[in-house]
Amino acid sequence: MGFEHWFNRTLNRVWGFIEERAGIPNWALRPQPAFTFKPSYWTGAFVANAFFIQVVTGLLLLLYYEPSVGPTLTACGQAVGALSQSPAAWCSTYYLINSVPMGGLLLSSHLYGAYAMLFLAFVHFYRGYYLGAYKKPREFSWMAGTVLLLLTLGMGFTGYVLPYTQISLNATNVGIVLALRLPTLGALTAPFLLGDGTPQGLLSRMFALHVLVIPLALGALLYAHIALFESHGIAPPATSDPTQRSRYVRSEEKEQVPFWPHIFFYMTKWALLYLGLLFGIAALWPWQLPTYVGNLTAIQSVTEPDWYFLWLFKLVDFYGVTPVIAVGATTLLMVYVLLLPFLDRSPRRHPRDRPFVVIIGNTLLGFFILLTVWGGLTPGVLIYPLGVAERLGPILLVNLIVVPAFYLRYRRSYQRRLIDRGSGYRLPGAYPILGAPPRATAAPATRTSEATSVD
Repeated sequence: MGFEHWFNRTLNRVWGFIEERAGIPNWALRPQPAFTFKPSYWTGAFVANAFFIQVVTGLLLLLYYEPSVGPTLTACGQAVGALSQSPAAWCSTYYLINSVPMGGLLLSSHLYGAYAMLFLAFVHFYRGYYLGAYKKPREFSWMAGTVLLLLTLGMGFTGYVLPYTQISLNATNVGIVLALRLPTLGALTAPFLLGDGTPQGLLSRMFALHVLVIPLALGALLYAHIALFESHGIAPPATSDPTQRSRYVRSEEKEQVPFWPHIFFYMTKWALLYLGLLFGIAALWPWQLPTYVGNLTAIQSVTEPDWYFLWLFKLVDFYGVTPVIAVGATTLLMVYVLLLPFLDRSPRRHPRDRPFVVIIGNTLLGFFILLTVWGGLTPGVLIYPLGVAERLGPILLVNLIVVPAFYLRYRRSYQRRLIDRGSGYRLPGAYPILGAPPRATAAPATRTSEATSVD
């Protein structure tokens, strides 16, 4: 303990000198409360770290990748002989994996990093969904984060075809067909996605979107997202007290942990751990390059996308669900998520006080997981209504029973605790207590203790 105290004191003094001379407090991120030093409070920072690593690995891949569908006679063809007429995009990927030192590790790290970024983005989204992070005054921050999630999915979609394998091209074509079914937007985006209608036009558009357009949009929205976070600060812990404030004031920052160097070092620790796990997984399970476009002897019988779009492709396998219906349902879902801050206006942020929102979130989460696994096991297999009801019905039924049961049980216990304190006092906006005495006037001190102890 003595050494730790000495080390922290010395570090603060050294960094205080650096801050004063460099003017760091003028551009550093705002301090944060000490209780936020838990991984669950930094899921958004994990996504930003994954995005940064994707940018670095992607820029290194650009040194070798050739976005062309034309044949090539490069070292790829010399190495594999018969494949000398393979597309340049596929061949440059093959050359990177087999001839560039650590090239296979670099490409596998970029691919698995994309999967990790999508997974972390979903975790961050659902954490904010359940804890009511979209509520006042963070509505715009939630909407920016929702668009960021959609752009991240777009990055995955546009990057999937770049190695120019037959599998990735088939899946991309199906995805484009679904996108073109969007009402009004489909006709507008068709020239933007397809270009001149040739294979080279498609690859060039996907390359430009993946390397330039979407990353720039992601960077701009990420800046806006962080700026909004800096404006409102981190949300206090979720509670059932509707009178709890929604943000910390600037005057409290002197009692909080500064960004430099404490939060920076804390995030660096997690970033290095993430990088080590990413490289370790990429080294143990390197990505195997499928066959190139045009090799008709190795085409899979069923087109299958990457895992994060499996649920949508499986949805089209349901009897009576056309691509138009699937795209329409997805569009309604995106609108619901985007406008959620204006649909759920309750001041309470704790999940136990928002059963309707929790039921929708649980059902969608179970729906996505089930359809993803289902699509991976039986892609392209038609599912009749009875099979849909047998598998999806229990998810909805369990949520409709379990969540309201816990909600009603909590309400009763909440009311009992308020009554047991005597005088029938309840927090402003608290659930009404049937048969309770008239509300008594509570002193400010008592009110503070009540608000603290209820949750």
